[in-house]
Amino acid sequence: MTNSRLPVRNVAIIAHVDHGKTTLVDGLLKQSGVFRQNQEIHRVMDSNDIEKERGITILAKNTAVIYKDTKINIIDTPGHADFGGEVERILKMVDGVVLLVDAFEGPMPQTKFVLRRAFDLNLPVVTCINKIDRPEARPEEVVSELLDLFIDLGADESVLEAPIIYTSAKQGWAIKSLDDEQNNMEPLFNAILDNIPAPIGDEDKPLQLLISAIDYNDYVGRIAIGRIEQGIINQRDKVVLVNAHDGTEQKIVTVANLFTFSGLERIPVERGFAGDIVAVTGIENITIGDTLTSVDNPIPLDFVKISEPTIAVTFSVNDSPLAGRVGKFVTSRQLRSRLYKECQTDVSLRVEDTGSTESFLVSGRGELHLSVLIENMRREGYEFQISKPVVLFKNDNGKKLEPMERAYVDVNQEFLGAVIEKLGNRKGELVEVGTSRGYTRAEFIIPARGLIGYRQEFLTDTKGTGILNTAFDGYSVYKGDIPTRKTGSIIACDSGVSTAYGLYNAQERGELFIEPGLEIYEGMVVGENPKGLDLEVSVTRKKQQSNVRSSGSDDALRLSPPKVFSLEQALEFIEEDELIEVTPESFRIRKKILDQNKRYKSKK
Repeated sequence: MTNSRLPVRNVAIIAHVDHGKTTLVDGLLKQSGVFRQNQEIHRVMDSNDIEKERGITILAKNTAVIYKDTKINIIDTPGHADFGGEVERILKMVDGVVLLVDAFEGPMPQTKFVLRRAFDLNLPVVTCINKIDRPEARPEEVVSELLDLFIDLGADESVLEAPIIYTSAKQGWAIKSLDDEQNNMEPLFNAILDNIPAPIGDEDKPLQLLISAIDYNDYVGRIAIGRIEQGIINQRDKVVLVNAHDGTEQKIVTVANLFTFSGLERIPVERGFAGDIVAVTGIENITIGDTLTSVDNPIPLDFVKISEPTIAVTFSVNDSPLAGRVGKFVTSRQLRSRLYKECQTDVSLRVEDTGSTESFLVSGRGELHLSVLIENMRREGYEFQISKPVVLFKNDNGKKLEPMERAYVDVNQEFLGAVIEKLGNRKGELVEVGTSRGYTRAEFIIPARGLIGYRQEFLTDTKGTGILNTAFDGYSVYKGDIPTRKTGSIIACDSGVSTAYGLYNAQERGELFIEPGLEIYEGMVVGENPKGLDLEVSVTRKKQQSNVRSSGSDDALRLSPPKVFSLEQALEFIEEDELIEVTPESFRIRKKILDQNKRYKSKK
């Protein structure tokens, strides 16, 4: 076991999605000697399967490197707005941030969001202009845009005067001036040491350790990760666990094991000192925001207030005719247990029991936030149903308030009119229009519910060239009704196996979602009707056999390729009377009421 007492720096890397945070961490790890020189590495911090597939960071992760006899704890944070809760709580663990900005795209909505949080906590900022090796990079303009953003957010002079480092995380070099030689990451390491202060914490004071992250291991159970604000913690110490939500709830617990971070590994240690980030095991029911304190002086630390969820879906037990065929976990007890377990590691998530024992209301920060949870559970073997996302309203002295989003749209000029018209119909208010990087950038303030189901329309209207980014903008007075989906559903009116003959006749009514040979059931949505009405069709019908040949009867039936939804697209597509049936192998869209006659009566 090690008990190093090196000087410490705690830093988080923050940026908009896809600006290169995780790649930058790769470069820092490689040059600090964590990997062999010839070892091939690529986004090693994105360890989750979904992170690897989508190329985004979802969970904040810790690592540490040694540079000039100083230990630098580095935390890679998510860039997508839906995972802002991860960023907010992580900022309590650090003494400064490295702000990463793309040398072509410049400051983006999430850049502004995370930067405001850093300024609220008075954290010093080291600015990195990344991807300056791109042919279209425009570093000088981006620096100007960044300084404007700093001034808009009320940054003090120390931030405005802080050095700006130019990097290519992919190629593994950093420079202080655009004319410098491109060798290695040393200029960035030096900027961190020079501009991020060492943590302030008195080792002689009573212990205070704030838990900011929770990991889980099947062998040791919960692993609580946090920063020691003051004091010293030893392995096998008896400490007091103070509950985050109720400071009066306290209990004495024992620290089973203690770890610090080195590279990608957790290193067991006998003792942790003030200012360092450590992982603790052996404490049941510990959660994010809790404080570990000394037995003699159990005073908790304040935890950062996490922004409230804005969107909710209902998870319920699968009751379709095909239920239970492939899922390992199908009961309400298993579903409830898994959802409440997720709350222990995701501070932005809320789970509530409903009037039914078969369903649970799950609230999150956005459709991507919830869809990642759904996808993880599906891969773990869970089978369930989810409803259409709904926004969470507030009541303020009798006034109905709804969450608002600030939407930033980058489109070619020719598509701007269609976007303004569509967002206007969804109660969007155009705030600003300008030109950036050859695109027209428009800024809207729009109800969160107005964006549900819009992203697919947006891609169609801009022929796939538009970019839409959003950031939460607070609550405002309810804006009134918003038109819903204009298309109707094509619904199977019988159960069986879909046939080419049945689908060939059904495709005249609209676009289909399924192909021949799939088992379907009555009430399952098999396509989309452009006329806006729900239609019942038989897609299991077979052509009657006869010994009379007709002209062309031997020609193969030509079927159009089915429309394949991603999970987020399906969440955007469904209406209030529809559900998504999620299984480990697939997901299906269905009506809540499967029987055609009962569905007809319920609408009367």
